[in-house]
Amino acid sequence: MKPEKQSVDEIITDLPIHEQVIVKRLRLLILECLPYAREKNNYGVPFYTRNRMICFIWPPSVYWGPKKQDYANKGVTLGFCQGNLMANENNVLKAEGRKQVFCMYFKSPNDIDEKVIRSLLFEAGLIDDGFSKKRKA
Repeated sequence: MKPEKQSVDEIITDLPIHEQVIVKRLRLLILECLPYAREKNNYGVPFYTRNRMICFIWPPSVYWGPKKQDYANKGVTLGFCQGNLMANENNVLKAEGRKQVFCMYFKSPNDIDEKVIRSLLFEAGLIDDGFSKKRKA
């Protein structure tokens, strides 16, 4: 029998305090800007989906494997699953060799520019709307 998945609230509660603060703030922004998105635990972190995966919050304490220290140095990740389709005019999103998922990182709550993040979330929502299933006439 598989162990039951943790809720997103349980995931956040298990994080170190400094990560909790950042994750909670990013989560509130996502829920505010993408109220129709479904929040779920994927890979042990919060993911937000509607038609497709829109974005995710990945705290460094959840990473595993050889690159764990690299991510610990970068901070909490806010990833955009269709980042390759976003304008990214100010180059705030980093591809880092990936073709589709683009990310930004936050080491402290002061790194969070709410205006920029809201703009990115609204854009990601519009991109996701383009993936809605067309109804047959």
